[in-house]
Amino acid sequence: MRASPAPASRQRSLPLAACLLVVTLLVGVFAPVAGSAAEAAEPDLALPVTVLASDFEDGTTQGWAARGGETVAVDGTAARTGDHGLAVTDRTAGWEGPALRVDHILERGVAYTVSLWVRLAEGAESDTARLSLERRVDGTTSYHTLGSVTVGPDAWVQLTGTHTPTVATEYSALYVETAAGTASFGIDDVLVTRIPVPPIQRDIPALRDALPEFPIGAAVSPADIHGERAELLARHHSSLTPGNALKWDATQPAEGVFRFTDADPILDFAAERGMAVRGHTLVWHEQTPAWVFTGADGEPMTPTPENKALLLERLETHIREVVGRYGDRIETWDVVNEVIDENRPDGMRRSPWYEITGLDYIRTAFRVAHEVAPDARLVINDYNTNVPAKREALYELVALLLEEGVPVHGVGHQTHINIEWPSVAEARAMLERFVPLGVDQEITELDVSVYTAADQVFPVVPAERLEAQARQYRRMFDLFRSYSEHIASVTVWGLADDDTWLDGGPLDRKDAPLLFDERLRAKAAYWAIVDPGWEGGIGPSGGCLVDHLVTDRWPGGFRAEITVLNTGSRTIDGWALGWTMDRGERIDHLWNGTLVHRGPRVTVGDASWNAVIPPRASVSLGYLGSRSGAPGDGGPVEPTFFTLDDRACLLLAPEA
Repeated sequence: MRASPAPASRQRSLPLAACLLVVTLLVGVFAPVAGSAAEAAEPDLALPVTVLASDFEDGTTQGWAARGGETVAVDGTAARTGDHGLAVTDRTAGWEGPALRVDHILERGVAYTVSLWVRLAEGAESDTARLSLERRVDGTTSYHTLGSVTVGPDAWVQLTGTHTPTVATEYSALYVETAAGTASFGIDDVLVTRIPVPPIQRDIPALRDALPEFPIGAAVSPADIHGERAELLARHHSSLTPGNALKWDATQPAEGVFRFTDADPILDFAAERGMAVRGHTLVWHEQTPAWVFTGADGEPMTPTPENKALLLERLETHIREVVGRYGDRIETWDVVNEVIDENRPDGMRRSPWYEITGLDYIRTAFRVAHEVAPDARLVINDYNTNVPAKREALYELVALLLEEGVPVHGVGHQTHINIEWPSVAEARAMLERFVPLGVDQEITELDVSVYTAADQVFPVVPAERLEAQARQYRRMFDLFRSYSEHIASVTVWGLADDDTWLDGGPLDRKDAPLLFDERLRAKAAYWAIVDPGWEGGIGPSGGCLVDHLVTDRWPGGFRAEITVLNTGSRTIDGWALGWTMDRGERIDHLWNGTLVHRGPRVTVGDASWNAVIPPRASVSLGYLGSRSGAPGDGGPVEPTFFTLDDRACLLLAPEA
């Protein structure tokens, strides 16, 4: 996908002080009317686009309709702006409210924000208004809350949410409901906007190439197999793990009702891109539907022989169906997940699985999985295995299972850590302990939180935290490399910081635990892993910041300016700047530099008089370029990766 075209003429100065400020700031980084579909040319996904706007000013409901027996009508008393709004009256249930069908508007793999304003009728008690989505896939209807807000009769309140369609639906509709009461309410000024999709950096080193010692993977959601996110995933990773799509609540929500709506597209994507798949997870005490632990009498199970037999039967049926569906398409399974509680005398978590069956659920899970997929690697997975008590409890369990002949092939270390914990010594002890057992070891859910205490909240993550995070990633990967003969794979638990399980919580705080930021750009943590010369700082080891700016364009040609800032502590004496131009582009005239190599991969050397760049100083150069192709095709494309003397530079983020 091409980068967003800039205005015909754009100026951006980059004085030294501003460059240094940018170096600091970069570490924290980033309409059809009445609901009709867009009829213009395909929009540029790098720009926000309003795909739906409902203001009701034409006197109609603009497609919004009642979900039940309530009344939905245009009314002047429900107007926030203008003369009309949508009034919702005669409600008898909280789920009743206005709904708008959107499956003909929203595209798979594209993220959208939904915004509207809501106010309760005069005299109503405050309530929670919810923006939700009703979705029907393969005949099964599901409901998803996108956002909620406290609302009353005295003021209009904005209600917002986000949604990324990931599967083809037979029916999708946005709707507004309330959590408790049935008071009348109004809505107005509805907007559905396509969220900009930033282009990924296509010419930085791939993680999979920089880490030949073991496969490098990422946990994914259905949204990660579309668009630029899919390109980021496939470029850098050789394996993937469906984060939720293979868990019990996703694959068998009701007894005997199996669904693979989310999992199948992920497996198809992996096959198309030649990526291995880790199956996560067959047995867990979380995200398991309540019916699994409900007895034949309809009551919650208690430890009886009858309930044990029923629960193990359900477990076997589930594994045979799920594992059997994918056969050899999934090479590794997290068979049981988080079974250890080091605070118990026997080290076992008191989940319903254990309370009803003892260790037999673990034995059964591994035995059945091995029968169904005899060539798959079967893993027991847990967190905090760097903690001595937990590590020992897991070791004793695995040793017992192996002695019994249970087919346990690997131990998974989740490795949810932070910038200060654990130490390398603690992590090394984690790996070393299981070496005598002769099983594979896997780093299954790696992320590095920037927080070291539960009460910390950063509106913007400080630069020193991101550098500390990079150092922790560097230490951990150096350790993993040294144990590469024992480590079968390393999986990062997420693709980029815009989608991580660590966000939210009681303090609603934003974390940044992954290798790519919210704009899908490589972070210092990424450079700490792939760049052997990295010794600290917010970017790669080259100690340079580059700004490439297209300042003017015309049919078939353009003008670009480049500023290179020495962010290191040493003086640069003689330099060669390299980057890759988009296909069809070339340099026709250059100033303040020497063109060493012309072609897709460009090299520009110094002009002798500007060969020396002291620390915190910069040089500027520029060129006139030409571009072959159809006029108005959106070019030229801003480069995304530069090297200075063959060492990677940090790239100044483009203007929003």
